[in-house]
Amino acid sequence: MKPRDLLVCCFFLATGMLFATAAAADRRVALVIGNSAYKNASSLANTINDSTAIAKLFKSVGFEVVLSRNDLGVVDFKRAVREFLLTAENADIAVVYYAGHGIEVGGTNYLIPVDAKLGRDYDVEDEAVALDRIIWALQSVRRLRLILLDACRDNPFPAKLRSAGIRAVVQGGLAKIEDVSADTLVAYAAKAGSTSFDGDGGNSPYATALLKHLTEPGLDVRIALGRVRDEVLNMTGGRQEPFIYGSLGGATIPLVPAPAPKMIEQAVAREPATTVRPNPPAAPPQPNPVGNAAPPAALAKAEPVKPAQPKPSAAPDPPDPALACSRDEQRLARLRSNPAQDEIASFQRELTCVRLRAQVQRLFESIAVEPRPAAAPVADPKPAMQQAQIQPVEDPCSRDTARLARLRADPSADALAKFDRELGCERIRPQLRRLRESLGL
Repeated sequence: MKPRDLLVCCFFLATGMLFATAAAADRRVALVIGNSAYKNASSLANTINDSTAIAKLFKSVGFEVVLSRNDLGVVDFKRAVREFLLTAENADIAVVYYAGHGIEVGGTNYLIPVDAKLGRDYDVEDEAVALDRIIWALQSVRRLRLILLDACRDNPFPAKLRSAGIRAVVQGGLAKIEDVSADTLVAYAAKAGSTSFDGDGGNSPYATALLKHLTEPGLDVRIALGRVRDEVLNMTGGRQEPFIYGSLGGATIPLVPAPAPKMIEQAVAREPATTVRPNPPAAPPQPNPVGNAAPPAALAKAEPVKPAQPKPSAAPDPPDPALACSRDEQRLARLRSNPAQDEIASFQRELTCVRLRAQVQRLFESIAVEPRPAAAPVADPKPAMQQAQIQPVEDPCSRDTARLARLRADPSADALAKFDRELGCERIRPQLRRLRESLGL
């Protein structure tokens, strides 16, 4: 085989391996729900079209599982969320898209099934699905949890609801989210307190923009959602502005991996450096008038022989991802047993296993928010005999802080759950929650 042909064949083989690696790098799953045929409220024209188009989009870009459901009542809605919780377990990327009515009651956001009546605000927990329930279902996802809500439409439920005297004002649209867990983005079709539009075409403006920008190969999801915002503002004349809540780390996270660089044409067009060129014929020897000795002029013009240039060494093999994750898991276990804030911060900078990033962040937060130890008690001037008669009162925070330290050294799901039930010091509850999340619970 000629060197030129060998180079092209090797390039095709490497390109195929790159595509296979990119496709297998992340496990991606999606849940898509469209509610239109409401029994006790106005129906929505485009929600089924929107959800169907989004589901096809995710399937076309290689998502492993795409659960697509339409016109769900409250029982089926909650069952779909529970099913997706199992599907999304240990996935790298999980996306939830919902098109339908949404409502805020007392600062809590709810998605509305098609059979909801909502006669009183008291009924909302039984007849609707809290957004927090969906966020919680994605806690085991490793890299990206993305929730897309085309649910900010102007709906009739707030006018129908009667207050039972136990909640704050009921409003249309969705409320802003104050606390979102790490590696989670919740994207609204319209910012909190405003409404979105169905549009005049086959899809809503928000769904149209998502279909255009969301799955562009190699494009970070934050940039994609920024382009969606600009597109919707342009289509609605500035009347609808999408909004995003949550945050991600510094790594680029696209929903679709970037393709391999297009180098085939360059490789074929450029002649490889290894091509063997024929040597030019040697010139016949010239007669030497002075015997066999070389003339001084010829010696002066002779070029020195250049030493052979060493071939460049091959690039080192990339690190084994499985080996890197195994090493990082061992280091994370050591830090859990003996945590130190500066060592965890150093580990965050040196971490190579992407799926452990959220757990390391949670472990850091569980240490960073740890309360200061109580000051040492001042010596009691009373006689020792009188002190012996005083029974000390056990401080629940001191007791629970010591127990938390022991659990951090040897954590388990059952022990953490039991401690959560028995916790007496509320100020360390955030630390306990962060510790649970650092274990992926």
